Amino acid sequence: MRLQQLELLVTLAEQGSLRAAAEVLNITQPALSKSLRRLEEEFGAALVQRSAKGVRLTQVGELLAARAVTVIREVARAHEDVSSHLGNTTGRVTVGLSPAVAVLFSPGAVARIRRRWPHARVCIRDVLYPQALHQLRRGDLDFVLGPVPATGVGADLLCQVLFHSQEVIGARRGHPLAKVRKLKDLSDASWILVGPARGPGDPQHLHLEERGMPPPKVPLECESFFSLLSLMPTQDVIGIMPRSFLSRHGRRAGLVSLPIEDPLPITTIYAVSRSDAPLSLPAQDLLEAFMQEAREVVNSQLK
Repeated sequence: MRLQQLELLVTLAEQGSLRAAAEVLNITQPALSKSLRRLEEEFGAALVQRSAKGVRLTQVGELLAARAVTVIREVARAHEDVSSHLGNTTGRVTVGLSPAVAVLFSPGAVARIRRRWPHARVCIRDVLYPQALHQLRRGDLDFVLGPVPATGVGADLLCQVLFHSQEVIGARRGHPLAKVRKLKDLSDASWILVGPARGPGDPQHLHLEERGMPPPKVPLECESFFSLLSLMPTQDVIGIMPRSFLSRHGRRAGLVSLPIEDPLPITTIYAVSRSDAPLSLPAQDLLEAFMQEAREVVNSQLK
């Protein structure tokens, strides 16, 4: 089995056509078919199914393709590590960030990594869990920074705490509910949901119904805090956000935190990576840059 054969299988899965895959790989279609037959002979099973609409992988082909993606990426990372060891400051890092992490930590972390790896390519992906973990497992991301499901992430992933985020409820300055002190007085409020349903930015996260309150009304949803900053100052909605985000960015947009006396959630933000794939040197340095940014935010809050 050769690396080229694995690349062939992955390309077939992406293109769904022998001709298209041959064009992408810059080989002839007969050569592709011959290489595919050899791979099927090696594993003793059909890897693709042909039809008038093209080709698709069999179940065995899908299993092998999933492994092939990992092998191909690890070989590329091995080349990057060796190149880095020899003094080459190029490389590529792809990281998935939750909305809060992207706003709070990415500017400083990227500035740090650019000083250490001036020619490296840093790719930032806005992601929401649990999709972020699927992308990490597929090898599309080097690591993920964000919350994780309450059920955990599984033994195949490594988690380390990045940041404990105290949540607050924010609103535009002058909002009719801006001075409310009790959650029970928010029964008629309109909310904005930030991020995934049941995530830290969902008012369901506050378990209002357990307090005898009606389900929260959510007329607005957005996936990023940049959208939140553009919407909240013009709408009579309230929303959950990290206290550090409100202090650093929200106040400049005219947002205030409600002086709620009831306890509000503390969300833990994690750095998640794959246990079977060590980070490349640039990825390690970028993760450390994010960790340093988080430590500085914590220290500033303690002063």
